[in-house]
Amino acid sequence: MLDDRAKLLLKALVERYIAEGQPVGSRTLSRASGLDLSPATIRNVMSDLEELGLIASPHTSAGRIPTARGYRLFVDTMLTVQREDLATPSLAPDQPQKVIANAAHLLSNLSQFVGVVMAPRRSSVFRHIEFLRLSQRRYLVIIVSPDGDVQNRVVFTEVDYTQAQLIEAANFLNAHYAGMAIEEVRERLKTEVESLRGEIAALMQTAVEASSEAMSEQDEVVISGERNLLAVSDFSSDMSHLRRAFDLFEQKTQLIRLLDISSQAAGVRIFIGGESQVVPFEELSIVSAPYEVDGQVVGTVGVIGPTRMPYDRMIQIVDITSKLVSNALSHHK
Repeated sequence: MLDDRAKLLLKALVERYIAEGQPVGSRTLSRASGLDLSPATIRNVMSDLEELGLIASPHTSAGRIPTARGYRLFVDTMLTVQREDLATPSLAPDQPQKVIANAAHLLSNLSQFVGVVMAPRRSSVFRHIEFLRLSQRRYLVIIVSPDGDVQNRVVFTEVDYTQAQLIEAANFLNAHYAGMAIEEVRERLKTEVESLRGEIAALMQTAVEASSEAMSEQDEVVISGERNLLAVSDFSSDMSHLRRAFDLFEQKTQLIRLLDISSQAAGVRIFIGGESQVVPFEELSIVSAPYEVDGQVVGTVGVIGPTRMPYDRMIQIVDITSKLVSNALSHHK
């Protein structure tokens, strides 16, 4: 365990490094911490912190910088969030797509980093399903959700079905399963279709698999302000860092997984680059929070920036934006 003196020095070192981006030496630290300690004592404490893996010395300097573990300890136990007056912006209630885009923009403007918002998951419940024959063994599955949202999916089948069989399959699904989530339909079909003729059962299995895919692909991530990273010295000095960050924005799947994890916890979460598989890049950290629609968590907002970011300010920005999105998307009576 760290004693109070070591904690104070680590806190002073992290704050100094966040503010200035330069490795922090023992002389600077003695001034910054306000502790009346000799340079030798400070050097000893720093070497203990280094052994614990909380700080590291870059080759080119006598100073030290925080590691992912050091940032994590700082964020979890030493971060004091001063409520500063962020000129409280507003998000007008609007089409969900518009609210999401505006929120991503707002996050990037306030943070000067990258704003990300995971759009609300749409319901996977279906109200109505239809099949349309496109050509031999190729069909269009049309799924209508309770709120009138329409998903189309093309499926290919082993067998060629007649129009009568298509109608029979759709009627069976609509009569027995309307109002259920597609995933549930998929499970129940496995056990309940013995009573149906084999080829119709196969058509329904294929259609439900495709519908399930269509539903799960809807997790849209909206990203705003990637160009802000060009101005961050931690990135502009090393193009490979920047390239990896942009790869993350391109691929999006990893980002979705990450935002998904943070939607499962209440309040603001901080992911620090390099401390786990979750954020594989040491140079990037993510501050995120879930938002709700009518009391249900449906998505996540976040800021992605350099590991050396002012976490206290980012926490406020993300916290405020998640509440604004919740308000703009909820149907207040």
